[in-house]
Amino acid sequence: MALTALKVKNAKPGRYVDGRGLCLFVKESGSRSWVLRMQHNGRRRDYGLGSALDVTLTEARDAAAALRRQVRAGIDPVAERRKSRKVVPSFETAARECYEALKDGWKNQNYRNWISSMENHVFPLIGRKPVDQVDSTHVVEVLTPIWLEIPVTARKILQRIGAVLDFAHIRGWREEEAALRSVRKGLPRQTDKVEHFKAMPYAEIPAFMKELALASPTTGRDALRFTILNAVRSSETRKAVWTEIDLDRAVWTIPAERMKAKETHVVPLSKAAVSILRRRWKLRTNDDGLVFSNNGEKPISDMTMTKLLRDAGIKGATVHGFRSAFTDWAAEKTDFPKEVADKALAHKLSNQVEAAYRRTDFFDKRRELMAVWAEFLDHA
Repeated sequence: MALTALKVKNAKPGRYVDGRGLCLFVKESGSRSWVLRMQHNGRRRDYGLGSALDVTLTEARDAAAALRRQVRAGIDPVAERRKSRKVVPSFETAARECYEALKDGWKNQNYRNWISSMENHVFPLIGRKPVDQVDSTHVVEVLTPIWLEIPVTARKILQRIGAVLDFAHIRGWREEEAALRSVRKGLPRQTDKVEHFKAMPYAEIPAFMKELALASPTTGRDALRFTILNAVRSSETRKAVWTEIDLDRAVWTIPAERMKAKETHVVPLSKAAVSILRRRWKLRTNDDGLVFSNNGEKPISDMTMTKLLRDAGIKGATVHGFRSAFTDWAAEKTDFPKEVADKALAHKLSNQVEAAYRRTDFFDKRRELMAVWAEFLDHA
């Protein structure tokens, strides 16, 4: 006989059938729960419907009817329940897990570039988005600013995003594999020309530096001014730590592992550069953390400095391009030898014989050059 609310309330330990597989189970402890017993794909399955203290007889019958409809439609209720409980990570979390899973099969340089390209160009835009919600539209959004500016890197990033989404599919975080074929259709055609970083004309930089100096100080503005003053790569600034800097001697020693040429680079700091560092020293969270960071542990992204250019209405020019502008200025406006400017940029001599004999790093001359450069930048 079908159960009634009164029977459910007063039932002794045992199993009671309501009909069509719906049962009430009562334990010796007095706890009672609903279970629906059905055949699914040739197997008998029990589906828990909750405690009878929380789920009424009417609610249990409704839930049982809903489950029967799912099974008739070919849906596995257990799988659906697991899916609803599944925690989907953010794109950044999925990317870092993918990186850890794959990096042992790569060369050192490859895996450093892999994660740094994500940190610089991808995570700031879609890093917090659940990985199952990232689609081709979001990928186009990531690639649009860099597709023509750094085409080789942009194509690699497209491949890396695809790898992360495929990894997420394998881990059960995405229902389907990545479909990024349409991404290129939303982007302009790339040429096979050699990549060149677009530079702001050096004559326009002093006015821009004045604009940065007059605006309220931020970590990003400090980092960009410091980068321009020292004609260094943005990554060298972003990952600078206090232990590399000697404020009393006005020297910044960048270790070889952080340099493109894998050689230690000693930078003579101008008074303007030291001034920025002394102000940031007062804001530090510890004595050996990152210089340009909000917490001393996580570096600002490359996009932070690029955004300052875009916010100022400067189209096309890149942060890296300031190194090119420095080269042009040194050649056209100073009498310093080209070798001194090249050494200031930490360029490696292409002629190995010449490099073997030229052991000086022109430090004193570079200190003079960087002081003149800082003076030029201060006169808008």
